[in-house]
Amino acid sequence: MTFKRSDGRGIEEMRPIKAEVGVVPNADGSAIFSFGKTVAIAAVYGPRKMHPQHQQDPEKGKLRCNYNMLSFSVDDRIRPGPSRRSTEISKITEWALEPVLLIEKYPNLVIDVHINILQADASTRCAGINAAALALAHAGIPMKNLVSSVSIGKLDKQLVVDVDKEEEDFEEGEGSTDIPITMTPEGDITHIQLDGKISIEELKEVVQLAKKSVKKIYEVQKKALKESVKL
Repeated sequence: MTFKRSDGRGIEEMRPIKAEVGVVPNADGSAIFSFGKTVAIAAVYGPRKMHPQHQQDPEKGKLRCNYNMLSFSVDDRIRPGPSRRSTEISKITEWALEPVLLIEKYPNLVIDVHINILQADASTRCAGINAAALALAHAGIPMKNLVSSVSIGKLDKQLVVDVDKEEEDFEEGEGSTDIPITMTPEGDITHIQLDGKISIEELKEVVQLAKKSVKKIYEVQKKALKESVKL
């Protein structure tokens, strides 16, 4: 029996992906990225002098990310401002991006990345990381590589790529497992999280599914950057 997803996608099929850079004119770099109905926009400001001054590092710069879900991004209006979740995802985004940034070129400086979720249908942190990576590249920040992020889900016993909200809320059988993962196009992992239960063999399969998916995401990101240069 073939596993059926609620929206008819195959188990390795992502929702439609779109990306565009240069969407915030007054930012040093910006991008918008979407997985289906999940839409994230990122704006980069800097490198600029770090304030407060006591947080300056004379050996390298600092990446400072701020993830925020806008109050109208979900059906049930959320309270604006920082929350424990947004603070956690802001820090995770920094960890996912830092390995590919040549941050040591900017001692005592800070690069601020503001990520806003305009519309949420699951995988918001992954969309935010993808938008942020694009925005940093668009800003001309020296990078060893781009990173791309995707969420692999386990619905009952089936692994699927790019979970949507309905799948994220799935609570049948063994329940759901969500694994956001960020990689370079070559498959080097910069971030992985696990929410739920999974075997070692399944985790190996997750990594392989993610490797295939991030290559597709990377091609969309690369195309968006190339198109911005033509303009």
